[in-house]
Amino acid sequence: MEVNCEGCAGCCLDWRPLDAPGDREREGRYRALDDTYHLVPLSREGIRGFLDDGLGDALVPRLFASDGARTVELDGHRVAAIDGRPAFLVGLRKTPKPVAPFGGDRVWLDACAFLDPDTLRCRVHDTERYPDRCRTYPGHNLELDAETECERVERVHGAPGDRLRDDAVPGDLPPPPLGRGALGSTVFLHPDPDALDGTVARLVAGESTREDRATFVASAAASAPGTGEVNAERFERERERALAADSWVGAADAAWRAVADERGSRVDDDATPAAATVETDRGAPPTGPWGGGE
Repeated sequence: MEVNCEGCAGCCLDWRPLDAPGDREREGRYRALDDTYHLVPLSREGIRGFLDDGLGDALVPRLFASDGARTVELDGHRVAAIDGRPAFLVGLRKTPKPVAPFGGDRVWLDACAFLDPDTLRCRVHDTERYPDRCRTYPGHNLELDAETECERVERVHGAPGDRLRDDAVPGDLPPPPLGRGALGSTVFLHPDPDALDGTVARLVAGESTREDRATFVASAAASAPGTGEVNAERFERERERALAADSWVGAADAAWRAVADERGSRVDDDATPAAATVETDRGAPPTGPWGGGE
């Protein structure tokens, strides 16, 4: 599979304020409760890797609304659950950033925490922290014959064939994040729903706290593949690590939010700090070339 990622980043940012590309994540049997666009589900091992690197503050949970019988009532929401325990994914944080995608003007859009807003390249590309689902994207879309973000960008902003160069499904495609065998590997269960009073409401409102996020991240990191079990001792250790995380990601997120304008609005260059000041000076790694796409 060959994808032209240069100058696009359509799958790394929320460009709904510009062109409303659709919102499939809030349709169907399981609907994302948060408003994050294109969250990348991480594996348990990937989550542990971010915690090992002190990047627990780069992770966020996702819960789902459901109309089925397997739900639990939390903060007025019917949340998808197994045996009364809410099911969730963990993905990468989205942060408001000044970006100029698709050859347009600089605007404020929510983007992956690891996206350099100047180069529109990933700061963890070609590292151990680069998620498998980013590396193989849009493999699952192609496997299911579903429109890819590359094709959406082509349809709205570029000539057909410019972004998605071929439709070959990668041979090393990871298992679907919600498929069989996902429990304990990409789909996790919170061990104590009674302790979540107010947490789901804050997640839905986009106002989650460090403590809210840490309890889900720790649950995922302490999960056992193939089961809904969560090791209590490991949960406490991982929760402490998640709470203690103080990386450039969290600091940059706070700095961008302090100056960000309405999403989709043009950036005031005179009032907006440089990405080097907000991210690089706080420890963000530099970006390199994509190397011809993957």
